[in-house]
Amino acid sequence: MNIKRAGSVAAMAVVGALVLSACAANEGEAPEETGASLSGTLVGAGSSAVGAAQESWIAAFQTANPDVTVSYDPTGSGAGRETFAGGGSDFAGTDRAFNDEELNGGVEFVGCAPDSGIVQLPLYISPIAVIFQLEGIDSLNMTADVIAGIFAEQITNWNDPAIAALNEGVELPDLAITPVHRSDDSGTTENFTDYLAQAAPSVWTYEADGVWPLDSGEAAQGTSGVVDAVTNGTGTIGYADASRAGDLGTVSVGVGDEFVPFSPEAAAAVVDASPFVEGRADYDLSIELARDTTESGVYPVVLVAYLVACETYTDPAKAELVKAYFTYMASPEGQADAQAGAGSAPISAALFERVTAAIEVIGAAE
Repeated sequence: MNIKRAGSVAAMAVVGALVLSACAANEGEAPEETGASLSGTLVGAGSSAVGAAQESWIAAFQTANPDVTVSYDPTGSGAGRETFAGGGSDFAGTDRAFNDEELNGGVEFVGCAPDSGIVQLPLYISPIAVIFQLEGIDSLNMTADVIAGIFAEQITNWNDPAIAALNEGVELPDLAITPVHRSDDSGTTENFTDYLAQAAPSVWTYEADGVWPLDSGEAAQGTSGVVDAVTNGTGTIGYADASRAGDLGTVSVGVGDEFVPFSPEAAAAVVDASPFVEGRADYDLSIELARDTTESGVYPVVLVAYLVACETYTDPAKAELVKAYFTYMASPEGQADAQAGAGSAPISAALFERVTAAIEVIGAAE
């Protein structure tokens, strides 16, 4: 990780974040003011997928705590991790947790107190929809192998027998398939390719990566670009945060003997069915998503974003603000606000207990 870049990224973050903070204060349903005594400024940066949820969270938290200003710059997961590690933000949002290499000496967390660890909390869970544009067809069933075959461009026509066999009674057109993928380094792409690699390893032979591994297909910038390309194309198929699926057709994904449509509940279920990453600190709740699960009612094409903070800050006031904001984001009220604003899946009661215990350790050096 290039820590020297963190300063410039942080400067960009402040500009962008001010915009997000100003917008958020005027949007969404906000709770009544509580008269809380908190005051100060919090700066966050990172995952764009979390941007809509952050708008809801910021609006509600600032209303309840009118002397607090929270800003969040959705620069992307990689930039958010760099900014946080370099001390340019107080917390980060990221579509993947800091990994073993980064935690074991590869990254120095400048903004944390010396010898402090970090907490990594899966507070944003969102299904990724496989979206398509076919006149007169709203939904299709597909196994992981078929989805992988389409995006690997081994299945190139909508009336391919492999698709038809899963959709009896559906009149599929004799039409070329145009797969659409992200052109930028994307957490959504990394989660989608991780699903393909785990659930369809004999077809999708690439590793999970935020950068699309093939030159073929149509490339589009950001989630909005993918949705626009699929919407305005003919015979197109892509992947995007489910909250952006709109009126496009969507795929029910084969899991075991079922075909499961996306829903917040089914997305949350795969998190509960997955183990935590082994060998991590007690308050690092990184999850090893079991995208190849066969459990009933589970939708495995999900994006899990982490909110990351120091265990120990040098500034007690900063630690108090971070702890309060994280407590709110994890709370049932905070999760409901994110669901209403961003269509995410609330964390389960079992995960809430682990998250609450982790937030309790956030504090300041004595």
